[in-house]
Amino acid sequence: MADPSPPLVFDTGFVPQTGQLVEVLPGVSRLTAPNAGPYTFTGTNSFIIGQQSVAVLDPGPDDAGHREALLRAIGGRKVDAILLTHTHKDHSAGARKLHAATGAPLWFGGKHRLSRPLLPFERNPLAHDCDWGLEPDLTFFDGESFVVGGLNLVAIATPGHCANHLCYAIGGTDWLFSGDHVMGWNSTLVAVPDGSMADYLASLRKLIALPVAHYLPAHGGPIADAPAYARALLAHRELRNRQIADAVTGGATTIGQLLDKIYPTLGVALRRAAALTLRAHVEYLDAQGIIRMRRGLFGVRLAAG
Repeated sequence: MADPSPPLVFDTGFVPQTGQLVEVLPGVSRLTAPNAGPYTFTGTNSFIIGQQSVAVLDPGPDDAGHREALLRAIGGRKVDAILLTHTHKDHSAGARKLHAATGAPLWFGGKHRLSRPLLPFERNPLAHDCDWGLEPDLTFFDGESFVVGGLNLVAIATPGHCANHLCYAIGGTDWLFSGDHVMGWNSTLVAVPDGSMADYLASLRKLIALPVAHYLPAHGGPIADAPAYARALLAHRELRNRQIADAVTGGATTIGQLLDKIYPTLGVALRRAAALTLRAHVEYLDAQGIIRMRRGLFGVRLAAG
């Protein structure tokens, strides 16, 4: 008999020390950007990796104060590369000006792209949040190993939140930069067609199987027991799939009805994110044949599979 999944407990007590350089591991320091909000929690965590020379992971928003804080933390050292976990603007918008200031190349998982093509008359609800024009000087592939700042990193393809999302394992340790794929303060937004629930679930299972014990997310604090937390996230998503299937079997025919049934007390600020993620779950369940989804002039209509 399989062990029961651990309970999913979010850590919302993280104190970011915004604008201050905080050492989190030998050779790894965090600098949190001042872009707190309902989708970014306490702000985007930029990481400075290395000692004699460095790399900057996720330079964050195009914010002059944050950029100046990063440059002070770099302190004139050579910047081997500017790394990105993905190309949502709260992570990548500061990359161009940091590149101009340091001359460092941009390394990430390729230009921003959708997880699937747009359907007729469909729009990407995250279109304005994506850094469409940013191009890498080097594109990583799954499992690619490289050295920056004297540390060995391994790029791990983790599509789901968006198609070009990467996590980075720190060689010789049991730590991993988890970007937006796994965060301790909340579950990750997955919004089609920018993201994909099928990809997200597969990537989550992939991380669970890695010999990694701790995550450093791009928002919020470190995750101490990474495998248990990731298993809890996976169980949470699987529960949501069952709740949606049961609600549709019980008569729910729209995303709005699912939202009211599954999130009856959710605050206004997060209802849009919840509706987007429910739509991603619905597409996944439709592809599995568990429910049926039909698009029309007045939105999505749902029926039992």
